[in-house]
Amino acid sequence: MATAIPDLAELVRADGIEFVLAVFVDLTGKPCAKLVPSQAVEELRDAGVGFAGYAAGALGQQPGDPDVVARPDASSYTPVPFVKPGLALVHCDPHVEGEPWPYAPRVILRRVVERAAGRGLSLSVGAEVEYFLVSRDAHGVLSVADARDTAARPCYDAHGLTRMYDHLTAVSSAMNALGWGNYANDHEDGNGQFEQNFRHADALTTADRVITMRYLVSVLAEQRGMTATFMPKPFADRTGTGMHLHLSLWRGDDPAFPDATDGRGLGLSPLAYSFVAGIVEHARALQAVIAPTVNSYKRTGAVATRSGASWSPRIAGYGGNDRTRFVRVPDGNRIELRGGDGAANPYLAAAVALAAGLDGIDRGLDPGEPGEPGAGGKGPELPPTLLHAVEALQADDVVSGALDVAGSGVSRYFADLKREEFFDWHATVGPWELDRYLTAF
Repeated sequence: MATAIPDLAELVRADGIEFVLAVFVDLTGKPCAKLVPSQAVEELRDAGVGFAGYAAGALGQQPGDPDVVARPDASSYTPVPFVKPGLALVHCDPHVEGEPWPYAPRVILRRVVERAAGRGLSLSVGAEVEYFLVSRDAHGVLSVADARDTAARPCYDAHGLTRMYDHLTAVSSAMNALGWGNYANDHEDGNGQFEQNFRHADALTTADRVITMRYLVSVLAEQRGMTATFMPKPFADRTGTGMHLHLSLWRGDDPAFPDATDGRGLGLSPLAYSFVAGIVEHARALQAVIAPTVNSYKRTGAVATRSGASWSPRIAGYGGNDRTRFVRVPDGNRIELRGGDGAANPYLAAAVALAAGLDGIDRGLDPGEPGEPGAGGKGPELPPTLLHAVEALQADDVVSGALDVAGSGVSRYFADLKREEFFDWHATVGPWELDRYLTAF
């Protein structure tokens, strides 16, 4: 039985909401919004709210094009009183002249999910959201916000967690108030780096929550005089920031991945192995989407950090419970895609991963035997730069087709955008300039 769609105006009135942020993201993951007073919520519900698409960001529009109209999805309605009393947020699907806009990431993910549903499959996604907390001194020098966070091996450090207790617990309490099921908050491998986890959900819900969480983390950090950055590699000598995706397919309420009879010992079904094989085969093209900035390749190209590990795969291999893998298999219930970073657009990342995995299933691919532990696995080398990744994207009909699923031209626009970024970056700034990316995601 289909779930009834809630009425946005009724939700707003019931919660005593005064203003609603109507939010969507562009292809780079930039959150765009208008602040709508509760007195106009019926108009938002019925007609949406208009934006000049070219001004909003990377949405495939020119200055003279018709408005992008953001139409709210009431199922994503989220009160956020911990940001401002009386404030709520709702995620929107951009439309142009009455039709879903093909350059809108949320629309793209919806279409790929619909393709999976046509095969009787749904995708569940869990996202590991990592970030750094930083500050600038009077001279503009960037450093971690906690001046005492200097240990050579800071991961899971109890003292570091305690010093950032107010921020971390504020984020945790917010997630739990929203029903996300925050189950862990930890100090990550880099000084000043943290991760806060919430339970998996369907692909669209998790992507919405990643965008909402980035917003919450950033605003709550600002309230305490810090800056939160999801930049892939803000410090040359420290571990970079990933966004690992835990993926599983379902047939209704039944998981499609587990198989206790798996002769390879990972507990996966033949369907799951084909899904893995699709991701591995399309890994080079996937990187253009899940590691989408010049700075991303400072992370994937790192060979050493202060802690002794980069935690960033360089080979598109798969294996068991081994964090050097591009695809890690912690257990038979899920796989973990570890190539993505904090700059990834979660809608696009889930869409292309699903498309690659479905291609593996459709073609009955097999990934071969898992690689030996600790070696990163066997498979093709991942692209060394964003330019190489973009070239792989354009040569890959499956991954580029996922971007084009709602309308042709998106993959070419995305590739041109990334190619322009690559040449503009290398022509104008040094390799560790931070301002461009620091607060972009």
